[in-house]
Amino acid sequence: MIAIQGSILLFLALVGCETGRPKFADAPRIGMFRVSVLYPNGEGKTFDFEYYEKKHMPMVASFLGENLTLYEVEKGVLGRTSGEKPSFLAIGYFYIDDINEYNKAIAQNRDTIINDFNNYTNIQPIIQISQIRKVVHNDAKRTKNEN
Repeated sequence: MIAIQGSILLFLALVGCETGRPKFADAPRIGMFRVSVLYPNGEGKTFDFEYYEKKHMPMVASFLGENLTLYEVEKGVLGRTSGEKPSFLAIGYFYIDDINEYNKAIAQNRDTIINDFNNYTNIQPIIQISQIRKVVHNDAKRTKNEN
């Protein structure tokens, strides 16, 4: 019975996968846009990661709706060398398909977003919107890790 259940679980894990590897339909792709929200490090700067991850980013993501493919949160840990502080305490990324839809959603919710800053930081973020031009996956590394 346990062997049958294990076989069923293995089969279900592989369904929809090519050669046993999951497909990442939500992965960044060429032509997509990435909105980077950078929080510079510095003397007296504060940042509440728990609030940012659990409240702020999901709130903004909900405003973006179906235009949003995925979002990420990064915590800066080091600068260029092991003893150097990171340039940014945190970076948030939103991967979107349509800049106009993004701008519309942000404009409609601007006050709510800005008023929420005080709940997690005293940093004025830097915003940059970039178009993804190339995406490369290291298949050699994936194959090596699977063996």
